[in-house]
Amino acid sequence: MYAEQVEKFLDHLLLERGLSSQTIAAYRVDLAHFGLFLDALGNPEPESLSQAQVSDYIMLLKQAYARRTIRRRFSALNSFFRYLLAKGEIRRQPLAGFDLPQLDKNLPEVLSVEEMKLLLAAPDPETTLGERDKVMLEVLYGAGLRVSELVKLELQQINFNLGIITVLGKGNKERIVPLPLPIISNLRDYIDKGRRQLLKGKSSTYLFLNRSGKSLSREGFWKTIRRYALKAGIKQEVYPHLLRHSFATHLLSGGADLRIVQTLLGHADLATTQIYTQVDAERLKEVYQRYHPRERES
Repeated sequence: MYAEQVEKFLDHLLLERGLSSQTIAAYRVDLAHFGLFLDALGNPEPESLSQAQVSDYIMLLKQAYARRTIRRRFSALNSFFRYLLAKGEIRRQPLAGFDLPQLDKNLPEVLSVEEMKLLLAAPDPETTLGERDKVMLEVLYGAGLRVSELVKLELQQINFNLGIITVLGKGNKERIVPLPLPIISNLRDYIDKGRRQLLKGKSSTYLFLNRSGKSLSREGFWKTIRRYALKAGIKQEVYPHLLRHSFATHLLSGGADLRIVQTLLGHADLATTQIYTQVDAERLKEVYQRYHPRERES
């Protein structure tokens, strides 16, 4: 019965909520782990689970796994039981009342505005690949995109008249993101010149292409951004998502409204965006401690 319910739940995530195959695969692994626990108990139905049995499972997790894994497995089970509740297949939430270990709040790393300028200036726009790379970095940072959203961008997602792009994010959710006019202008030039040269007479709907005229891979872009970071003399490790973190932090530093940044990033929960206000506060504290005369005296 449990295995059957899990399959129906996973179908619901795919067909009704539009979650990605990778996310569904992660749910499957986490729910299969709980299935092994049920096997050891003699396969009781979810409806008949006692608080003591659920407590035993969480205790097993705490003994064997890191806090992040525990919270992920708890979250998967919580979603599954909420689904069963909504379907009327159980009458109570077995996980109600349980506390889980809190995660350490690691603040996301960001580049400074000066470092971003150096990185954006690293590609040589006089070459075909350099022109492509410069525009890619500008769009990634200028729109706060995820790398998966960047490499899958298609021509039809750009509205040159309005200066916006329509981004297809997690769960196939669309969001509208404006781009500064200089980036829109550089995009036009790239499409007219560099992209046309990369196509070599072939056709493609994708915006950013590799040497073979096909869509660029995430791995390919990862290598590209690391190469330019080295060229720009940036000491910390630079990866695509770092530009998204920097986008959000720089907007908030400039006085942007938190909810606007949430919309631009495509975050479902405002709390996810609020982490960037802490990043900004930490950076301000750093600057204060470094330069304030009273701090230097201590």
